Amino acid sequence: MSDFRPSGFAVLPTVVKNLLIINVLFFLATMAADVVFRIDLKDYLGLHYIGASDFQPYQLVTYMFMHGDFGHLFFNMFALWMFGNTLENIWGPNRFLLFYFACGIGAGLVQELVQYIQYATTLQGYANVNMGGHIIPMSQYLNLLTTVGASGAVYGILLAFGMMFPNSTLYIYFAIPIKAKWFVLLYGIIELFAGFSAVDNVAHFAHLGGMLFGLILILYWKKKGNLY
Repeated sequence: MSDFRPSGFAVLPTVVKNLLIINVLFFLATMAADVVFRIDLKDYLGLHYIGASDFQPYQLVTYMFMHGDFGHLFFNMFALWMFGNTLENIWGPNRFLLFYFACGIGAGLVQELVQYIQYATTLQGYANVNMGGHIIPMSQYLNLLTTVGASGAVYGILLAFGMMFPNSTLYIYFAIPIKAKWFVLLYGIIELFAGFSAVDNVAHFAHLGGMLFGLILILYWKKKGNLY
């Protein structure tokens, strides 16, 4: 993989293109399964908490192709194309695909670890959980802890772009210029703060996990002298 030399810059390289297609197909399949069969594919392919009865190891891969709504899908795919096309052109398809899945799976593992810590410190020993005035069994609650989306892998790609092209200029809202290194640092700080303080349905620690695993791979390749 280290001997790859791009013959030209592809606007839509192979792996990025196929990832975009697969994610869109999974999104369409999710909608079709819901309308036709009343089946929520996220129950089967989303990443459940490791202590839940619905958890399956393969979900560490399949959850990356599931998205909650069109906006979730669009922004992940836009970022995948925006930053991923440059990385795939530089690295080649094999290394880029390895990086993508390493960051995505790593993000899922970090999310599982955080959920386990939260459960062990706040919920362990309880038989039921109060959700908005409704008392549900703990087993049912644990199955509701589901993570979906390619965000963890995308955040890893964002970090890689910022480390490899730190002085490239990006534009927030297509108007405010900022160097890539500060853009990545800003997003990392926001996710870290939100992970400890925000009360929402966003897997902030999965995003950080993708960046962490991306950082480990980037530093490893840099030490080996074949980052580029």
